[in-house]
Amino acid sequence: MMKPASLREALTAAVPDLARNPEKLHIFVDEGRVVATGARSLSFEYQYTLTMIVVDFGDSSNAIMVPLLAWLRVNQSELFFNPDLQRNGVRFEADILNHDTVDLAIKVPLTERVTVKVADGGYQVTHQPEPVNEGDDPASWFPPAP
Repeated sequence: MMKPASLREALTAAVPDLARNPEKLHIFVDEGRVVATGARSLSFEYQYTLTMIVVDFGDSSNAIMVPLLAWLRVNQSELFFNPDLQRNGVRFEADILNHDTVDLAIKVPLTERVTVKVADGGYQVTHQPEPVNEGDDPASWFPPAP
C-alpha cells in the first residue's frame, strides 16, 4: 500500500506543527481487504479505512482538514464526486484535552488499484495512478513551495 505514506508526507509538508513534531501523527490501516475480480490476471484492489490520529494538536482543525482534502482530491477524488461517498467519506472525532489542544481522529475510505503480470519468472506489480478528473489540475490543490 502506497497511500498511507503519501498522506503522511503531504500532511507533514503542509502542517508546520507536524513538520516540527512528526511523532504527533499516527496512521493506521483498518478493515483492509483485497478484492480480486477473477479476470485473467492476478490484478486486484486494496480497499481499507485509513485512520489518522493527530495527538496534542494546538492549531485549528482546518490546518489538518484542508491539506487532507487537497490530498484526497488528487488521490481519492470519488469522495468529492460520488454522492454516496460524499456523506460518509471523511469522518472524524475529537477529544478536547483542554482549552488549547485536541486529539483528532480522522477516518477515510481508500482504494489502491494494483496490476499484476507474470514476467521473468516472477511477478511485475504496478500500483496504478488515480485518474485525473477532466478540467482538474492536481498541482492547483497544493500551495507553491516557499
